[in-house]
Amino acid sequence: MELIKWSDNHMPRSDDRWLNVMSKENVEAASDFHKCFPQYSVTPLANLKELADEIGIGGLYVKDESYRFGLNAFKVLGGSFAMAKYIAGEMKRDVSEMTYEYLTSLEFEKDFGYATFFTATDGNHGRGVAWAANKLHQKAVVHMPKGSTKTRFDNIAKENAKVTIEELNYDDCVRLAASEARETEHGVIIQDTAWEGYEEIPSWIMQGYGTMSREASEQLKENGVDRPTHIFVQAGVGSLAASVVGYFSNLYPDDPPKFIICEADAAACLYKGAVLGTGEEQIVTGDLQTIMAGLACGEPNTIGWDILRNHADCFLSCPDWVSARGMRILSSPVKGDPRVISGESGAVDTGAVYTIMTDENYKELREKLGLNADSRVLCFSTEGDTDPERYREIVWDGAWAR
Repeated sequence: MELIKWSDNHMPRSDDRWLNVMSKENVEAASDFHKCFPQYSVTPLANLKELADEIGIGGLYVKDESYRFGLNAFKVLGGSFAMAKYIAGEMKRDVSEMTYEYLTSLEFEKDFGYATFFTATDGNHGRGVAWAANKLHQKAVVHMPKGSTKTRFDNIAKENAKVTIEELNYDDCVRLAASEARETEHGVIIQDTAWEGYEEIPSWIMQGYGTMSREASEQLKENGVDRPTHIFVQAGVGSLAASVVGYFSNLYPDDPPKFIICEADAAACLYKGAVLGTGEEQIVTGDLQTIMAGLACGEPNTIGWDILRNHADCFLSCPDWVSARGMRILSSPVKGDPRVISGESGAVDTGAVYTIMTDENYKELREKLGLNADSRVLCFSTEGDTDPERYREIVWDGAWAR
Protein backbone atom coordinates (compact mmCIF):
# COMPACT_ATOMS: atom_id res chain seq x y z
CA MET A 1 0.00 0.00 0.00
CA GLU A 2 1.29 3.42 -0.91
CA LEU A 3 1.72 5.71 2.08
CA ILE A 4 1.12 9.42 2.50
CA LYS A 5 4.34 11.31 1.81
CA TRP A 6 5.07 14.50 3.66
CA SER A 7 7.52 17.36 3.76
CA ASP A 8 7.78 20.14 6.27
CA ASN A 9 8.38 23.65 5.00
CA HIS A 10 12.05 24.55 5.03
CA MET A 11 11.90 26.93 2.06
CA PRO A 12 13.39 30.43 2.26
CA ARG A 13 10.78 33.15 2.63
CA SER A 14 10.07 35.59 -0.17
CA ASP A 15 9.04 39.23 0.30
CA ASP A 16 5.48 37.92 0.90
CA ARG A 17 4.00 40.58 -1.35
CA TRP A 18 0.86 38.58 -2.14
CA LEU A 19 -0.38 38.01 1.42
CA ASN A 20 -2.39 41.23 1.37
CA VAL A 21 -4.57 39.76 -1.40
CA MET A 22 -6.32 37.89 1.42
CA SER A 23 -6.63 40.83 3.81
CA LYS A 24 -9.73 40.97 6.00
CA GLU A 25 -10.93 44.02 4.05
CA ASN A 26 -10.68 42.28 0.68
CA VAL A 27 -12.48 39.20 1.96
CA GLU A 28 -15.22 41.34 3.50
CA ALA A 29 -15.85 42.94 0.09
CA ALA A 30 -16.22 39.52 -1.48
CA SER A 31 -18.47 38.32 1.33
CA ASP A 32 -20.70 41.38 1.00
CA PHE A 33 -21.04 40.65 -2.73
CA HIS A 34 -22.07 37.04 -2.14
CA LYS A 35 -24.60 38.04 0.50
CA CYS A 36 -26.56 40.06 -2.06
CA PHE A 37 -27.40 36.86 -4.00
CA PRO A 38 -30.85 35.47 -3.16
CA GLN A 39 -29.27 31.99 -3.29
CA TYR A 40 -26.80 32.86 -0.53
CA SER A 41 -26.81 31.14 2.83
CA VAL A 42 -24.02 30.23 5.25
CA THR A 43 -22.96 26.61 4.68
CA PRO A 44 -22.83 24.31 7.72
CA LEU A 45 -19.78 23.68 9.89
CA ALA A 46 -20.03 20.07 11.05
CA ASN A 47 -18.77 19.57 14.60
CA LEU A 48 -17.41 16.01 14.63
CA LYS A 49 -17.03 15.88 18.38
CA GLU A 50 -17.35 12.13 18.75
CA LEU A 51 -14.82 11.41 16.00
CA ALA A 52 -12.40 13.90 17.55
CA ASP A 53 -12.71 12.09 20.90
CA GLU A 54 -12.15 8.74 19.22
CA ILE A 55 -8.94 9.74 17.43
CA GLY A 56 -7.50 11.78 20.29
CA ILE A 57 -7.84 15.43 19.32
CA GLY A 58 -9.73 18.20 21.06
CA GLY A 59 -12.03 19.06 18.18
CA LEU A 60 -12.63 18.37 14.50
CA TYR A 61 -14.72 20.76 12.42
CA VAL A 62 -15.58 20.27 8.74
CA LYS A 63 -16.95 23.11 6.59
CA ASP A 64 -19.60 21.48 4.36
CA GLU A 65 -19.69 23.16 0.95
CA SER A 66 -22.20 20.74 -0.56
CA TYR A 67 -24.85 23.37 0.26
CA ARG A 68 -23.21 26.29 -1.57
CA PHE A 69 -25.69 28.11 -3.84
CA GLY A 70 -27.31 24.78 -4.71
CA LEU A 71 -24.22 23.88 -6.77
CA ASN A 72 -22.76 21.22 -4.45
CA ALA A 73 -19.31 22.88 -4.30
CA PHE A 74 -17.53 26.02 -3.15
CA LYS A 75 -16.03 27.09 -6.48
CA VAL A 76 -18.82 29.48 -7.48
CA LEU A 77 -17.59 31.84 -4.76
CA GLY A 78 -14.43 32.63 -6.70
CA GLY A 79 -15.71 32.80 -10.24
CA SER A 80 -18.73 34.97 -9.44
CA PHE A 81 -16.73 37.55 -7.47
CA ALA A 82 -14.02 37.73 -10.14
CA MET A 83 -16.66 38.34 -12.81
CA ALA A 84 -18.18 41.13 -10.70
CA LYS A 85 -14.76 42.73 -10.14
CA TYR A 86 -13.97 42.52 -13.86
CA ILE A 87 -17.30 44.08 -14.83
CA ALA A 88 -16.91 46.81 -12.21
CA GLY A 89 -13.45 47.63 -13.58
CA GLU A 90 -14.70 47.80 -17.16
CA MET A 91 -17.48 50.16 -16.03
CA LYS A 92 -15.10 52.18 -13.83
CA ARG A 93 -17.27 51.53 -10.80
CA ASP A 94 -16.73 49.93 -7.40
CA VAL A 95 -17.62 46.28 -6.90
CA SER A 96 -19.94 47.32 -4.05
CA GLU A 97 -22.22 48.70 -6.77
CA MET A 98 -22.37 45.30 -8.50
CA THR A 99 -25.37 43.95 -6.63
CA TYR A 100 -27.23 40.89 -7.84
CA GLU A 101 -30.31 43.05 -8.44
CA TYR A 102 -28.34 45.41 -10.68
CA LEU A 103 -26.33 42.72 -12.50
CA THR A 104 -29.51 40.89 -13.49
CA SER A 105 -31.42 44.03 -14.58
CA LEU A 106 -32.22 45.45 -17.99
CA GLU A 107 -30.39 48.60 -16.89
CA PHE A 108 -27.16 46.57 -16.55
CA GLU A 109 -27.63 45.02 -20.00
CA LYS A 110 -27.89 48.54 -21.45
CA ASP A 111 -24.97 49.87 -19.40
CA PHE A 112 -22.54 46.99 -20.00
CA GLY A 113 -23.75 44.71 -22.77
CA TYR A 114 -22.05 41.35 -22.57
CA ALA A 115 -18.71 39.60 -22.30
CA THR A 116 -17.70 36.00 -22.98
CA PHE A 117 -16.08 34.32 -20.00
CA PHE A 118 -13.69 31.47 -20.85
CA THR A 119 -12.40 28.91 -18.40
CA ALA A 120 -10.92 25.43 -18.02
CA THR A 121 -12.20 23.08 -15.36
CA ASP A 122 -12.34 19.59 -13.94
CA GLY A 123 -15.96 20.32 -13.07
CA ASN A 124 -16.79 22.57 -10.13
CA HIS A 125 -15.04 25.80 -11.15
CA GLY A 126 -16.50 25.66 -14.66
CA ARG A 127 -19.95 24.98 -13.29
CA GLY A 128 -19.65 28.00 -11.01
CA VAL A 129 -18.51 30.29 -13.85
CA ALA A 130 -21.26 28.98 -16.14
CA TRP A 131 -23.90 29.41 -13.41
CA ALA A 132 -22.84 32.99 -12.66
CA ALA A 133 -22.64 33.90 -16.36
CA ASN A 134 -26.10 32.44 -16.91
CA LYS A 135 -27.58 34.37 -13.99
CA LEU A 136 -25.96 37.59 -15.23
CA HIS A 137 -27.01 37.01 -18.87
CA GLN A 138 -23.40 36.70 -20.00
CA LYS A 139 -21.74 34.06 -22.19
CA ALA A 140 -19.49 31.24 -20.95
CA VAL A 141 -17.15 28.85 -22.75
CA VAL A 142 -15.81 25.95 -20.69
CA HIS A 143 -13.13 23.40 -21.65
CA MET A 144 -12.73 20.17 -19.67
CA PRO A 145 -9.75 17.78 -19.71
CA LYS A 146 -9.87 14.24 -21.02
CA GLY A 147 -11.41 11.81 -18.59
CA SER A 148 -14.03 14.31 -17.37
CA THR A 149 -17.30 12.62 -16.52
CA LYS A 150 -20.61 13.08 -18.32
CA THR A 151 -22.31 14.15 -15.10
CA ARG A 152 -19.95 17.07 -14.63
CA PHE A 153 -20.21 17.95 -18.34
CA ASP A 154 -24.02 17.95 -18.18
CA ASN A 155 -24.09 20.12 -15.05
CA ILE A 156 -22.13 22.82 -16.91
CA ALA A 157 -24.04 22.48 -20.17
CA LYS A 158 -27.40 23.00 -18.48
CA GLU A 159 -26.24 26.51 -17.50
CA ASN A 160 -26.30 27.48 -21.19
CA ALA A 161 -22.52 27.39 -21.50
CA LYS A 162 -20.63 26.14 -24.52
CA VAL A 163 -18.70 23.20 -23.04
CA THR A 164 -16.25 20.70 -24.53
CA ILE A 165 -14.17 17.78 -23.30
CA GLU A 166 -10.74 18.06 -24.90
CA GLU A 167 -8.02 15.46 -25.47
CA LEU A 168 -5.80 17.54 -23.19
CA ASN A 169 -4.89 17.56 -19.51
CA TYR A 170 -6.13 20.32 -17.22
CA ASP A 171 -3.14 22.63 -17.62
CA ASP A 172 -3.31 22.45 -21.42
CA CYS A 173 -7.03 23.22 -21.26
CA VAL A 174 -6.13 26.38 -19.33
CA ARG A 175 -3.80 27.39 -22.18
CA LEU A 176 -6.54 26.71 -24.72
CA ALA A 177 -9.09 28.81 -22.84
CA ALA A 178 -6.61 31.69 -22.48
CA SER A 179 -5.80 31.60 -26.19
CA GLU A 180 -9.46 31.67 -27.21
CA ALA A 181 -10.21 34.53 -24.82
CA ARG A 182 -7.44 36.61 -26.40
CA GLU A 183 -8.90 36.01 -29.86
CA THR A 184 -12.52 36.82 -28.90
CA GLU A 185 -14.07 40.28 -28.83
CA HIS A 186 -15.04 41.04 -25.22
CA GLY A 187 -13.45 37.74 -24.23
CA VAL A 188 -11.87 37.26 -20.81
CA ILE A 189 -10.48 34.24 -19.03
CA ILE A 190 -11.74 33.57 -15.50
CA GLN A 191 -9.22 31.02 -14.26
CA ASP A 192 -8.44 29.89 -10.73
CA THR A 193 -4.72 29.82 -11.33
CA ALA A 194 -2.15 32.52 -12.00
CA TRP A 195 0.95 32.94 -14.12
CA GLU A 196 3.22 35.85 -14.93
CA GLY A 197 1.09 38.57 -16.48
CA TYR A 198 -2.18 36.97 -15.34
CA GLU A 199 -2.54 37.74 -11.66
CA GLU A 200 -5.37 40.19 -11.04
CA ILE A 201 -8.33 37.91 -11.83
CA PRO A 202 -6.88 34.91 -9.94
CA SER A 203 -6.41 37.15 -6.89
CA TRP A 204 -10.09 38.11 -7.07
CA ILE A 205 -11.04 34.42 -7.29
CA MET A 206 -9.02 33.71 -4.15
CA GLN A 207 -10.76 36.60 -2.38
CA GLY A 208 -14.10 35.09 -3.41
CA TYR A 209 -13.09 31.80 -1.84
CA GLY A 210 -12.41 33.79 1.32
CA THR A 211 -16.15 33.96 2.03
CA MET A 212 -15.93 30.29 3.02
CA SER A 213 -13.04 30.91 5.43
CA ARG A 214 -14.71 33.95 6.92
CA GLU A 215 -17.88 31.99 7.60
CA ALA A 216 -15.85 29.15 9.13
CA SER A 217 -13.97 31.48 11.47
CA GLU A 218 -17.23 32.95 12.75
CA GLN A 219 -18.80 29.50 13.13
CA LEU A 220 -15.82 28.24 15.11
CA LYS A 221 -16.33 31.07 17.58
CA GLU A 222 -19.99 30.05 17.86
CA ASN A 223 -18.67 26.59 18.80
CA GLY A 224 -16.44 28.05 21.50
CA VAL A 225 -13.22 27.89 19.45
CA ASP A 226 -11.48 31.28 19.36
CA ARG A 227 -8.79 30.03 16.99
CA PRO A 228 -8.15 26.69 15.27
CA THR A 229 -4.77 25.18 16.13
CA HIS A 230 -4.50 23.29 12.82
CA ILE A 231 -6.06 23.73 9.39
CA PHE A 232 -5.94 20.94 6.82
CA VAL A 233 -6.87 22.08 3.31
CA GLN A 234 -6.64 20.46 -0.11
CA ALA A 235 -4.78 21.88 -3.09
CA GLY A 236 -4.81 21.56 -6.85
CA VAL A 237 -3.11 24.64 -8.29
CA GLY A 238 -3.12 26.04 -4.75
CA SER A 239 -5.68 28.85 -5.10
CA LEU A 240 -8.03 27.51 -2.44
CA ALA A 241 -5.21 26.49 -0.12
CA ALA A 242 -3.54 29.89 -0.38
CA SER A 243 -6.87 31.64 0.09
CA VAL A 244 -7.44 29.75 3.35
CA VAL A 245 -3.84 30.11 4.52
CA GLY A 246 -3.75 33.79 3.56
CA TYR A 247 -7.01 34.64 5.28
CA PHE A 248 -6.21 32.92 8.56
CA SER A 249 -2.62 34.24 8.54
CA ASN A 250 -4.05 37.76 8.32
CA LEU A 251 -6.72 36.97 10.91
CA TYR A 252 -4.19 35.64 13.44
CA PRO A 253 -0.92 37.38 12.46
CA ASP A 254 0.75 36.87 15.84
CA ASP A 255 -0.32 33.25 16.39
CA PRO A 256 -1.49 31.58 13.17
CA PRO A 257 -2.74 27.99 13.07
CA LYS A 258 -0.52 25.30 11.63
CA PHE A 259 -1.40 24.84 7.96
CA ILE A 260 -1.22 21.39 6.36
CA ILE A 261 -1.67 21.21 2.56
CA CYS A 262 -3.14 18.01 1.09
CA GLU A 263 -2.57 17.11 -2.57
CA ALA A 264 -3.37 14.13 -4.78
CA ASP A 265 -0.13 12.19 -5.22
CA ALA A 266 -0.59 12.08 -9.01
CA ALA A 267 -0.42 15.89 -9.17
CA ALA A 268 1.56 16.89 -6.08
CA CYS A 269 3.39 19.89 -7.53
CA LEU A 270 3.34 21.86 -4.26
CA TYR A 271 4.66 18.91 -2.26
CA LYS A 272 7.47 18.48 -4.80
CA GLY A 273 8.32 22.16 -4.40
CA ALA A 274 8.49 21.72 -0.64
CA VAL A 275 10.75 18.68 -1.01
CA LEU A 276 13.07 20.66 -3.30
CA GLY A 277 13.18 23.36 -0.65
CA THR A 278 14.49 26.25 -2.73
CA GLY A 279 11.20 28.11 -3.16
CA GLU A 280 11.13 27.38 -6.89
CA GLU A 281 7.86 26.15 -8.37
CA GLN A 282 7.71 22.54 -9.53
CA ILE A 283 5.50 21.19 -12.33
CA VAL A 284 3.97 17.73 -12.71
CA THR A 285 3.12 16.68 -16.26
CA GLY A 286 1.19 13.82 -17.86
CA ASP A 287 -2.41 12.67 -17.51
CA LEU A 288 -2.55 13.24 -13.72
CA GLN A 289 -4.81 10.27 -13.07
CA THR A 290 -6.53 10.48 -9.69
CA ILE A 291 -10.07 10.16 -8.35
CA MET A 292 -9.58 13.69 -6.96
CA ALA A 293 -10.46 15.35 -10.28
CA GLY A 294 -10.60 18.82 -8.76
CA LEU A 295 -7.02 18.47 -7.54
CA ALA A 296 -5.59 17.05 -10.79
CA CYS A 297 -3.52 20.15 -11.56
CA GLY A 298 0.20 19.98 -12.17
CA GLU A 299 1.21 23.65 -12.38
CA PRO A 300 1.01 25.90 -9.29
CA ASN A 301 -0.78 29.21 -9.11
CA THR A 302 2.15 31.63 -8.79
CA ILE A 303 0.33 33.84 -6.27
CA GLY A 304 -0.81 30.85 -4.25
CA TRP A 305 2.62 29.27 -4.25
CA ASP A 306 4.17 32.45 -2.87
CA ILE A 307 1.68 32.57 0.01
CA LEU A 308 2.11 28.87 0.77
CA ARG A 309 5.92 28.89 0.72
CA ASN A 310 5.80 31.66 3.32
CA HIS A 311 3.05 30.37 5.59
CA ALA A 312 2.26 26.66 5.12
CA ASP A 313 3.81 24.30 7.68
CA CYS A 314 3.57 20.93 5.96
CA PHE A 315 2.74 19.48 2.53
CA LEU A 316 1.16 16.03 2.08
CA SER A 317 1.11 13.89 -1.08
CA CYS A 318 -1.96 11.68 -0.65
CA PRO A 319 -2.83 8.46 -2.51
CA ASP A 320 -6.45 8.08 -3.63
CA TRP A 321 -7.29 5.78 -0.71
CA VAL A 322 -6.87 8.71 1.69
CA SER A 323 -9.71 10.59 0.03
CA ALA A 324 -11.86 7.45 -0.29
CA ARG A 325 -11.39 6.79 3.43
CA GLY A 326 -12.38 10.37 4.25
CA MET A 327 -15.53 10.05 2.12
CA ARG A 328 -16.61 6.91 3.95
CA ILE A 329 -15.85 8.35 7.40
CA LEU A 330 -17.90 11.48 6.69
CA SER A 331 -20.73 9.51 5.12
CA SER A 332 -20.98 7.07 8.05
CA PRO A 333 -20.10 9.20 11.07
CA VAL A 334 -19.53 8.14 14.64
CA LYS A 335 -22.87 8.04 16.47
CA GLY A 336 -23.83 11.55 17.54
CA ASP A 337 -21.89 13.34 14.80
CA PRO A 338 -23.57 14.93 11.75
CA ARG A 339 -23.23 13.31 8.33
CA VAL A 340 -21.30 15.10 5.59
CA ILE A 341 -21.67 14.04 1.97
CA SER A 342 -18.19 14.74 0.63
CA GLY A 343 -16.83 14.06 -2.84
CA GLU A 344 -13.43 12.83 -3.93
CA SER A 345 -11.77 16.25 -3.85
CA GLY A 346 -13.58 17.24 -0.68
CA ALA A 347 -12.65 14.50 1.77
CA VAL A 348 -8.88 14.10 1.44
CA ASP A 349 -8.14 16.44 4.35
CA THR A 350 -10.47 14.58 6.73
CA GLY A 351 -9.01 11.28 5.53
CA ALA A 352 -5.53 12.62 6.20
CA VAL A 353 -6.38 13.77 9.74
CA TYR A 354 -7.88 10.40 10.62
CA THR A 355 -4.96 8.46 9.15
CA ILE A 356 -2.28 10.58 10.84
CA MET A 357 -3.98 10.15 14.22
CA THR A 358 -4.64 6.40 13.99
CA ASP A 359 -1.77 4.90 11.98
CA GLU A 360 1.63 4.41 13.63
CA ASN A 361 3.32 4.92 10.26
CA TYR A 362 2.65 8.61 10.87
CA LYS A 363 3.68 8.89 14.51
CA GLU A 364 6.61 11.15 13.61
CA LEU A 365 4.35 13.42 11.54
CA ARG A 366 1.71 13.49 14.28
CA GLU A 367 4.32 14.59 16.82
CA LYS A 368 5.91 17.05 14.41
CA LEU A 369 2.55 18.75 13.88
CA GLY A 370 1.69 18.68 17.58
CA LEU A 371 -1.64 16.97 17.01
CA ASN A 372 -3.01 15.96 20.41
CA ALA A 373 -5.90 16.32 22.83
CA ASP A 374 -5.47 20.11 22.85
CA SER A 375 -5.78 20.43 19.06
CA ARG A 376 -8.78 22.09 17.39
CA VAL A 377 -8.67 21.06 13.73
CA LEU A 378 -10.52 22.69 10.81
CA CYS A 379 -11.06 20.91 7.48
CA PHE A 380 -12.91 21.90 4.32
CA SER A 381 -15.23 19.55 2.47
CA THR A 382 -15.12 21.52 -0.75
CA GLU A 383 -17.66 19.47 -2.71
CA GLY A 384 -20.51 17.04 -2.23
CA ASP A 385 -21.32 14.12 -4.51
CA THR A 386 -20.62 16.06 -7.71
CA ASP A 387 -20.20 12.71 -9.49
CA PRO A 388 -22.95 10.56 -7.90
CA GLU A 389 -21.95 7.34 -9.65
CA ARG A 390 -18.33 7.62 -8.48
CA TYR A 391 -19.53 8.59 -4.99
CA ARG A 392 -21.60 5.42 -4.66
CA GLU A 393 -18.81 3.32 -6.12
CA ILE A 394 -16.52 4.52 -3.35
CA VAL A 395 -18.88 4.84 -0.39
CA TRP A 396 -21.25 1.93 -1.11
CA ASP A 397 -19.01 -0.50 -2.97
CA GLY A 398 -15.70 0.15 -1.25
CA ALA A 399 -13.69 1.22 -4.29
CA TRP A 400 -10.19 2.58 -3.62
CA ALA A 401 -10.12 1.00 -0.18
CA ARG A 402 -6.80 1.02 1.59
